[in-house]
Amino acid sequence: MSRRRAATALLLAVLLPLLGAAGQAQAAGYRYWSFWDRAGDHWTYATQGPSTARPSDGDVQGFRFAVSADSQDATQPRGTADFATICATTPARDGKKRVALVIDFGTPSDAPSGETPPSPRTACARVPSDATTAEALAAVAKPLRYDTTALLCAIAGYPEQGCGEQVSAGKQPTAPAQKTATKKTDEGPSVGLIAGSAAVAALAAAAIWQARRRRRG
Repeated sequence: MSRRRAATALLLAVLLPLLGAAGQAQAAGYRYWSFWDRAGDHWTYATQGPSTARPSDGDVQGFRFAVSADSQDATQPRGTADFATICATTPARDGKKRVALVIDFGTPSDAPSGETPPSPRTACARVPSDATTAEALAAVAKPLRYDTTALLCAIAGYPEQGCGEQVSAGKQPTAPAQKTATKKTDEGPSVGLIAGSAAVAALAAAAIWQARRRRRG
């Protein structure tokens, strides 16, 4: 094996573990309630927050508590979601609208330490025709809890603590991160990734310098 090939092999042997560690450093998400709209048999991530969205009579909307990085990674509510079934025992009334809600409290792996998620539930909210989704949710799933930035933290009292905190892979958070849904998608590179990239650049430069030095020698 030539000196150049040996240097390359050594460089790869050092870099691959560093790149893996940098990737793991990015494996983090946020524990929060995501908000969804139902169209036919498909869920789509809501483009508005529940405090501003104004559903129509017959709409189906959902909430899912889980750990996810952003809207592209968010976990959808589970189970079927049919308006006729959910609101079968809630008759229509003049001046009111009915909104079918699917509330999925998530799995034990997504739950904050020491808490157990309730079973998923559905509810039919009959509210004034101009009511927001937040008002419909409050009609059937109190108590709700919000943070100072109006981020929805808890539905029906779950979870008891925390609000949008950052969670590293396989670890419980050490402190809440109080981030809004839009900020979750704008996170920059992690410290681990930056450090790993710097180490990669330094090792690459050193390997090139060493190879040139040997050729000149």
